[in-house]
Amino acid sequence: MSKSMTLNVRVSGTLGDFVAANVGESGSYENVSEYVRDLIRRDKARVESEHLGRLKAELAIAFAAPESDYQSLDADAVIARNGRT
Repeated sequence: MSKSMTLNVRVSGTLGDFVAANVGESGSYENVSEYVRDLIRRDKARVESEHLGRLKAELAIAFAAPESDYQSLDADAVIARNGRT
């Protein structure tokens, strides 16, 4: 299990006003910590989605390649190929 982390962030000006508008009775979040945790979760999901998108694009290219581009390998050939430095 990962350990807890404490963050201290100073936000002022228009960013501070924006945060204040999203927290409390008039906002969607009860407190700033809840708001920041949600932002981090959303950013994490965005990064994971981008990684998945790149993987899907690479797989689409691989699956679109003609059969003649592929080479049959058995387990020994794979082990031998990957064992080389």
